[in-house]
Amino acid sequence: MAVVATGFFDGVHLGHRLVVDTLVSAARERGQTSTLLTFWPHPRTVLQDDARSLRLLTTLGEKRRILSSLGVDRIEVMRFTRDFSRLSAEDYLKEIVKGDFGATAIVLGYDNRMGHDGKHSDMASIAESLGLDVLRPGSVSVDGMVVSSTKIRSLLQGGDVIGAASMLGYRYGLQGVVVAGNRKGRTMGFPTANMRLYEPLKMIPGVGVYLVEVETLGAKYHGMCNIGRRPTVSDNGVITIETNIFDFDEDIYGLDIGVRFVRKIRDEVKFSSLGELALQLSRDKEECLSLLGGNGGQIPNTLLNL
Repeated sequence: MAVVATGFFDGVHLGHRLVVDTLVSAARERGQTSTLLTFWPHPRTVLQDDARSLRLLTTLGEKRRILSSLGVDRIEVMRFTRDFSRLSAEDYLKEIVKGDFGATAIVLGYDNRMGHDGKHSDMASIAESLGLDVLRPGSVSVDGMVVSSTKIRSLLQGGDVIGAASMLGYRYGLQGVVVAGNRKGRTMGFPTANMRLYEPLKMIPGVGVYLVEVETLGAKYHGMCNIGRRPTVSDNGVITIETNIFDFDEDIYGLDIGVRFVRKIRDEVKFSSLGELALQLSRDKEECLSLLGGNGGQIPNTLLNL
């Protein structure tokens, strides 16, 4: 027997965590299994519901890791298909939640929707009619705003990584592989690791320069990351993710890199020369080090909010 929660849980933000905490606590009180049913890929990519604009806050691997860390006993990833989308809310609860996973209770978030009929207001009554206990933990607000994946994406798009972190409960990050760049940064004394994302649909924060935490080669560092089109050195308009890692001089081409965004330093600017750009990069690094209290380079794990 199990207590079940279900949804996409993109970002596993503070609102999701309230649902998960309720799930885990209720299952322990009942002596049952806490079971979380999530989906992959995102329904919008299957149903083509404005799918081109969709960007994810978490990859499937990140979502699994965070949910596991919150104490969920069983995480089931259900493949979302067009056939699956045709299930009504009642059939989903009856056949899958109760039938396949033995649910005795279900935890419903404040905006939980299931089934092709999109029934929301009577979700609790449908569950109760099937003999399921319904737990409703409600919503979570930060600075007067209800936490949601949509709101977090909007904050990231505007470069407000601090605001996004306050709703996520952790610093937003990107994971990828280091690929070759044009090496212009090295000629200016600021070599950069150019990242290609492992998940192409992962949300990229808005254009600008950021103070970041970096993980590569099994160690953690500080650095500054530029997200943008590099208007001073290129006119192709392609967005790149380039990170200068402080006190670091290793060859990491082809290796893993992860960055977590601490705060935005400035917008991207087109400079008249590489010399002007180099001077600005020096100022950017000084500002980053000032924010860190002069502590650049490798960081002890205890200082990171990862």
